[in-house]
Amino acid sequence: MKDESRQLSVRVPEGQALTPVMTPREIVSELDRYIVGQRDAKRAVAVAVRNRWRRQLVPAELRDEIAPKNIIMIGPTGVGKTEISRRLAKLAQAPFIKVEASKFTEVGYVGRDVESIIRDLMDLSVKMVREEEQEKVQVKARDLAEERVLDLLLPEPQVPDNGGGGESGESQVEPPSPATREKLRRMLRAGKLDDRSVDIELTQSMTPMIEVLTPQGMEEMESNIKEMFSNLLPKQTKRKTVKIPEAMKLLTQEEAARLVDMETVVGEATRRVEQSGIVFIDEIDKIAGRETVHGPDVSREGVQRDLLPIVEGSTVSSKYGLVRTDHILFIASGAFHNSKPSDLIPEFQGRFPIRVELSSLDKNDFVRILTEPKNALIRQYVALLETEKIRLSFQEDAIEEIARISAEANEKMENIGARRLHTILEKLLDEISFTAPEMPGREVRIDAAYVGERLDAILKDQDLSRYIL
Repeated sequence: MKDESRQLSVRVPEGQALTPVMTPREIVSELDRYIVGQRDAKRAVAVAVRNRWRRQLVPAELRDEIAPKNIIMIGPTGVGKTEISRRLAKLAQAPFIKVEASKFTEVGYVGRDVESIIRDLMDLSVKMVREEEQEKVQVKARDLAEERVLDLLLPEPQVPDNGGGGESGESQVEPPSPATREKLRRMLRAGKLDDRSVDIELTQSMTPMIEVLTPQGMEEMESNIKEMFSNLLPKQTKRKTVKIPEAMKLLTQEEAARLVDMETVVGEATRRVEQSGIVFIDEIDKIAGRETVHGPDVSREGVQRDLLPIVEGSTVSSKYGLVRTDHILFIASGAFHNSKPSDLIPEFQGRFPIRVELSSLDKNDFVRILTEPKNALIRQYVALLETEKIRLSFQEDAIEEIARISAEANEKMENIGARRLHTILEKLLDEISFTAPEMPGREVRIDAAYVGERLDAILKDQDLSRYIL
């Protein structure tokens, strides 16, 4: 009996493919490759993603009752809030969108309608699934494209019209033999025809260049009207003269698009948005405070109330059909310098049960950010200058000095976190980046003395450093 109950609890929902999901420990380990520190935030998002996978394995009668545990990340700018969410979405292969809360306004004011978040997420999901489906049919699409190119290189002969007179045998033209076509195919695959040009015809859908004036919050009506006009207009073909490799690429793309069933794509895209979509709402603290009592201030509390139905779970109309938001994971973030999470309306707070605080970055964190991640800034600059045949090397004392200056600049000025490293490195390497094309083959060694020479004067002049760093 015990075994039977276990089998029931892990039954995959009918008609759905279940994507394998890493364990929370594996997710944190993967995030560690790109983001330094912030372990609490990484653990919270890892558990949230794993719970969504667990939810799909529970019995059907309980599955719809399990709501996602939305997260609020609290911390200063530049400490990794957005990067954690973006990397998480890549790991989960989930539709992901980042929006700024300050871009949205209460209904009745000029600004974006909050439901456009879900419509944009749906657009991204359709694009993601369509590209995956096209990748699956690449082999067949390339074969069809190859046949079209061969038809262009070896067209069927036209039988001339002799006006009904003369011998019929005299007007017959021999079609190319299969052997000739196969010989040409071998040459095409071997790249021996790459220098030849062909005229290809590509089908284009005509998008009307019109502006539709719709009331605030009715962006979907505008999209539907434009799509209706687009469907009414006939498809047009565009003729292009291109080299054989470019022709193969363009024709393969066109054939792949024809082979993909858009109805299947939309169905899968909708399922992904509803079951695994992630919405990252940045600057949530900007709508946390109460309204000012003077001036035409847009109601921040009103924006929260507009966002609430989407976060709680509602049905949004999109050009692909209705999309439910009940199980979309929402991750909100903000610095909360002038407000606190408790300033949000109670209903909104209740929909974000998990709160994690991200710590500010110090000199030691900056040293790690410069050297440890897979996409470390030092590696990026070395790779960029390698394209100019410049061998750039950073000494340990230089990295320590860059980290110290960045931490000091954050203390004396606005704390912009790891983004300060971008500013410091750009200023440090400005001369090398400018003159790199004129000195190929050189090796440039960056040490603490070079860092001091380039940056000390700016640091000593407080007024100048505020503008430049």
